[in-house]
Amino acid sequence: MTANAAECPYFPMRREPSEPLSPPSDLLAFRERCPMVRVRLWDGNLAWLVTRYADQRAVLADDRFSADVRRPGFPQSAPATATWFQRARPLMTMDNPEHDALRRSMAGAFTIRRVERLRPRVRQLVDELIDAMVAGGNPADLVTALALPLPSAVICELLGVPYTDHDFFVRTAGTVVSTSAPAEQSRDAIDQLLSYVADLITARCDAVRRDTEPVDDLLGSIVRDQYLGGRYTLEETAAIALQLLLAGHDTTAQMIALGVLALLLHPDQLALARDPDSAVPMANVVEELLRYLNVVHTGRRRVATEDVDVAGQVVRAGEGVVLSSDLGNRDPRSFDRPDELDVTRKVRHHLSFGYGVHQCLGAPLARMELQVAYATLFRRIPSLRLATDVASLNFREAAVVYGVAELPITWNTARGAL
Repeated sequence: MTANAAECPYFPMRREPSEPLSPPSDLLAFRERCPMVRVRLWDGNLAWLVTRYADQRAVLADDRFSADVRRPGFPQSAPATATWFQRARPLMTMDNPEHDALRRSMAGAFTIRRVERLRPRVRQLVDELIDAMVAGGNPADLVTALALPLPSAVICELLGVPYTDHDFFVRTAGTVVSTSAPAEQSRDAIDQLLSYVADLITARCDAVRRDTEPVDDLLGSIVRDQYLGGRYTLEETAAIALQLLLAGHDTTAQMIALGVLALLLHPDQLALARDPDSAVPMANVVEELLRYLNVVHTGRRRVATEDVDVAGQVVRAGEGVVLSSDLGNRDPRSFDRPDELDVTRKVRHHLSFGYGVHQCLGAPLARMELQVAYATLFRRIPSLRLATDVASLNFREAAVVYGVAELPITWNTARGAL
């Protein structure tokens, strides 16, 4: 740590208790003062925080900034991910040409056409989960009743992973995405998850070799093309598959919960979202919620491979940068009235799925799940409301993915679910 490290602000900063869905006020102040801020991370290392939308897009599109976590100076986001990424790199930590080759091999599972074929199944899952929630009586916790199980079930079906292991996966993944878990506990969680996925891969290898199972799910394709094809070791292949499991689980789950919370706190916007005469498609509602909320509050991470000028500041080779999308998505230079939730806004150029070659592979799937979850929930339970005050909610500050631990909701039992 350099001599002036203690003087640098710690990142990520805590949000204001009165504004849990907005970026921290200190961060907003930094953005208005300057586009680049030196910040201190969890491990004591320093990095440049890129605060403005245009500069973030420029960095994400610049191949002089590497996503490779093995490079010296890379700004790690949490102890568990640092352990995992040093052992075996998933897709999001690869640079080209390796990144593009692996991404192309998996992209077919996430095309808009393929995702739309899954929409009826996602509707069925959402209906089943709402049925169970209503049958259990109110109040209910939306996180455990819908937000967590829906994306977990969808990604498990897409990958070909047993959903019966859901409880183990959710519990262990919670440690992985924590920024405060002890190092030993983080290592144990990564070991358990990588071992679990490696066992699935080994079993799938036997089936593929015997040709007793069709290779019609994503895990089977990864096994055939990457592991049996000799491109990656067993642990490396497990890391690739594990990233898909994690990415398809926690971020979407927290967007479901926070999106419902945001709409309940903005009844005028909720009325527009569910009124068939308002001419506001649910796809539009989802994009605005993605911009407004942005659950990846620890930012995207890169390291400079050579000296690069960013907004007038020279970032030296080996220095890390953090791209705070929640600041970029609220930048008044790029969005009109950025701190207002406006579901009529046309806003597909937000940064919640990243930008450039590393833009989220599963974005079409996440968008579709969110559209179905919001539309079905508010259609079937029009009297839905919070069962507690916002100040009582436990927000996940100490996690890579921001969200709520629980979201108590209630509804008029006389009307029930429609």
